[in-house]
Amino acid sequence: MNDLSFFLPCAAGVEEFLAQEVHALTGRAGQDLLSLRGGVRVRAGWRDGLKLNLHSRLAQRVLVELAHAPYRNENDLYAIASGVAWEIWFTPKQTFKIETTAQHSPLQSLNFATLRIKDAIADRFRAKANGVRPSIETQWPDCRVFAHLTTDTCTLYIDTSGEPLFKRGWRQDKGDAPLKETLAAAMLAASGWWNPETGEVSGQPLYDPCCGSGTIAIEAAQIASGIAAGSLRRFGFEKLLPFQAHVWSAIRQEAKDAEAAVAGDGAPAVFGSDVSHRMVDFAQRNAERAGVARAVEFRGGDALQRMPPVEGGGVIMLNPPYGERIAVGGVAGAGRPGARETAQSSEGDGSDFFPQLAAHWKKNYAGWTAWVLTPDLKLPRQMRLKESRRVPMWNGPIECRLFRFDMVAGSARR
Repeated sequence: MNDLSFFLPCAAGVEEFLAQEVHALTGRAGQDLLSLRGGVRVRAGWRDGLKLNLHSRLAQRVLVELAHAPYRNENDLYAIASGVAWEIWFTPKQTFKIETTAQHSPLQSLNFATLRIKDAIADRFRAKANGVRPSIETQWPDCRVFAHLTTDTCTLYIDTSGEPLFKRGWRQDKGDAPLKETLAAAMLAASGWWNPETGEVSGQPLYDPCCGSGTIAIEAAQIASGIAAGSLRRFGFEKLLPFQAHVWSAIRQEAKDAEAAVAGDGAPAVFGSDVSHRMVDFAQRNAERAGVARAVEFRGGDALQRMPPVEGGGVIMLNPPYGERIAVGGVAGAGRPGARETAQSSEGDGSDFFPQLAAHWKKNYAGWTAWVLTPDLKLPRQMRLKESRRVPMWNGPIECRLFRFDMVAGSARR
């Protein structure tokens, strides 16, 4: 188990940041660490896989590649799956689930493809365990198998994560369409506030004026406090045969020791506010569960009225409401055209939230740097600001840009 090929999928646009993080956690580089479209492949040991699950803030899962071969039809998929030694990963008394994804596959039915892979796994166990085979469990399986089909190749993986890694274990209170923790971490990395290769933070105050249930602020506070991303949750590898409790216990203890070493360093100030006091209550309870109640401060208030939480500048970071998400108007928006409506587009919706937000920033946040994640490429024009940087990033299926605006007093346009 010292020479495994791991694939860590991530949101599009996050690959390079994830590669930096994986290098920091495993020490692998060169041909052992490749940044690919939609993820990172690394050749490392089983123990590294456990560390990646515990610490990675950017990966969606940690998968072990078990087979990669050409195929033409479903019978080829059966043959590929039959050649994998599934019995070294789980037992016939356990349950499993297969998830199949495809990219330009010539096969007519992915369901049938999945069925053939399932048959191959079951038949192999029958042959090796006196007719006993594992059962299928679609909701809470002991083991997850992933199959990815391209035009002519099939790759089979076994999952070591269980639930997706963005589920940190602390978010029990949430609103509509919450930002995934992995994407919040990617925003922090892209802004330079957090360096995923060194683990260092910039030391600048961080403020999210549309914090919702607190994802960005809590993620930042955990990073600054040295808390491992997965310290509050369980993982799929705990049910796999290679799992050794004493090895995992030692890895967790290393993480706790590292957290204790950071505790006295004085974490950067992290702040969040939201027009909904209900969401502020959610954020505060989430912060308590995440272990960062003292490292982050949440308050209620309209983003168009809140003054800077500290003097001297800092970083504003937000994922503002858009599309079918929640309303953007607040106290300052009451009674004006478009108030309480979603910001669907930069033109034609009657909302003047973003121009007013930009004016508020220019007047009161001189010296701050704002980072805004949005799918609206016309947002800078609507805000009458000139972005100094734009980073492509995907929020699930939605193509977005992370815009950087450098706040100066008065107009930022020539």
